[in-house]
This record gives sequence, C-alpha cells and structure tokens, in this order.
Amino acid sequence: MEISHTEVAPGKVAITLAGKLMIGGDGNRIVELVQSQLAEGKRIIIFDLSGVTVIDSTGVGHFISSFNKIMAAGGEMRMAAATGHVFQTFHVSLLDQVFRFFPSVEDAAKE
Repeated sequence: MEISHTEVAPGKVAITLAGKLMIGGDGNRIVELVQSQLAEGKRIIIFDLSGVTVIDSTGVGHFISSFNKIMAAGGEMRMAAATGHVFQTFHVSLLDQVFRFFPSVEDAAKE
C-alpha cells in the first residue's frame, strides 16, 4: 500500500491511498497520518480511494478508527473516488450512510 498526503485548502488535507488495503498490510499508517494531520490543525480529511485495488474488513476498520478520531477532534471525514468493489464494500456494510462520498477529491474539497 502506498500513502501520501497534500494540503488541498487551508485546514483540508487529501490522503491518497493506492494498492491493497487489507490484513497484514501497513494500514495502521492511515490512522497515524490522520492523528498527525489533526495535531497540525487540519479538520477536514479527504481520503482519495481512486488507487485502492482491494479492501477487506481490516482496511475498513482503519477508516472507522480514523472517523472516530476525526469526529472527536471536531473534524469531518470525506471519501473521494471510490468505485466498484471498493465502494461496494462500504455500501454493503452501510458505511456509505455514515461516511460522505464524493466523485473526486476536487468535489470533496469544494465544500
């Protein structure tokens, strides 16, 4: 799994993920990066999922943990560019009713 981040607007950061997000990977880096961004004052965290090829329940768990930390800090989590199997994983678990999904990072950053 590859992970990077970019500030897209003041207080808004996009975290770009690519590859497989599953058990045995280094998905804990997601939660650690979220914590560091919150500590820097970023309150809107956008996850760019366009490069995620596989996700399992462990991967979803990293987003749930991130969501809880972001909400506790008074922030907002936005999901961008999730398609196919990746989006279906969130839909089947009804997390698409909890997390806000946008077609692109640009759309997520507009609000």
